[in-house]
Amino acid sequence: MERLEFDLLFRWFVGMGVDDPVWDHSTFSKNRDRLLDGEIAAKFLTAVLAQPRVKRLLSSEHFSVDGTLIEAWASVKSFRPKEPPEGGGNSEGRQRNAPVDFKGEKRRNETHRSTTDPDARLYRKGPGMEAKLCFIGHALMENRSGLIVDTRLTRVSGHAERLAALDMIQGFADRPSAITLGGDKGYDAADFVEELRAIKVRPHVAQNTSGRRSAIDKRTTRHPGYVASQRIRKRIEEAFGWMKTVGGLRKTKLRGLPKVDWVFSFVAAAYNLVRAPKLIAVTI
Repeated sequence: MERLEFDLLFRWFVGMGVDDPVWDHSTFSKNRDRLLDGEIAAKFLTAVLAQPRVKRLLSSEHFSVDGTLIEAWASVKSFRPKEPPEGGGNSEGRQRNAPVDFKGEKRRNETHRSTTDPDARLYRKGPGMEAKLCFIGHALMENRSGLIVDTRLTRVSGHAERLAALDMIQGFADRPSAITLGGDKGYDAADFVEELRAIKVRPHVAQNTSGRRSAIDKRTTRHPGYVASQRIRKRIEEAFGWMKTVGGLRKTKLRGLPKVDWVFSFVAAAYNLVRAPKLIAVTI
């Protein structure tokens, strides 16, 4: 907003004349609400993929799916019991954080929530790692060019990745012939595999044999296409890396599931816009 006061290039970009008054800063907040209500981020991603030169790059038969953690804009200190302890207010009736000793206290998503961002969930990526408040961003990638064709953002849960994968692949499964979906070991679950097969999607997910029987057997793993899917699916990590470093999603600056979902879709579209021209130049 400050640059609009004196930068003619900024004024030209937004369509303002030299003498036009600059908008109030609250205009951006109002525009953001309209963008959220109109699902503009998802429509923008679709519009990018619908461009004729981009559409030629896409595979309609082979896909990969994965999820990544997006750290919430909230501190672990804001993760408090859903029922506040006695004495949470002060003598003047104003609410404030009551003094709490977290040492030895078990904090779980079932009993606690963040006072800063109630949609965020506490999650530990692995044993010995720091627990953080976060969301899970899910992406569906087509395997020919490695472009993101759909996204979802959900709260953290044990089934979130598989549910999001089913939701995203559903729109591409309405074909006479079967399509493939690659994924890591987290997607190796019997119910998920059966649901994919029910909608004519071949589950090319990695086998999880850690103390149990995998839902993927030799009927799937013997085919060369399975090996190719397992090799290509890892390229989705390149997209996540770009989205977190260049796109600024290592830790979101917005609060609430709808707003974080909105920016996650926009950054995925930006990744496609950066990658597509390079791919188009190669195919010309």
